[in-house]
Amino acid sequence: MTSISAVKSFAELSNYELYNILKLRNEVFVVEQNCVYQDADNKDLKGDHLMIKGEDGLLAYARILPPGVSYKEVSIGRVVSHPNARRTGVGRELMKKALEFILEKYGPCQVRISAQTYLRAFYSSFGFEAVGEVYLEDGIEHVEMLVKVK
Repeated sequence: MTSISAVKSFAELSNYELYNILKLRNEVFVVEQNCVYQDADNKDLKGDHLMIKGEDGLLAYARILPPGVSYKEVSIGRVVSHPNARRTGVGRELMKKALEFILEKYGPCQVRISAQTYLRAFYSSFGFEAVGEVYLEDGIEHVEMLVKVK
């Protein structure tokens, strides 16, 4: 699968890119996972947006937020793969690129995520370790995880 990736600030996103990001997030987080929640949380305005695109459009996406927005650490959230792109390695590519971008932009630092518990092993493969207890967010079990990028 041929893909290209890009990281853009909110101001750099085209209308088309923003539409496709929101469409994918809604398709997976609202419809597929049956969660009614406020996706437009104003944090998009402060973050960087990592997109992996293929011939058929947006394959995967993650939002990278600076320290002090969601957590005291840099954070990665809204991690999503298009249903047709799952099990192709695009999720691994996405996380690898996110961590590389964070190291390049922020230097060595801790990164915090709020992971759906069924993806704990996936995130652990990148060095993330669970911290704290499992909690419900929008009816889905999550756990906070930390990794040090260096």
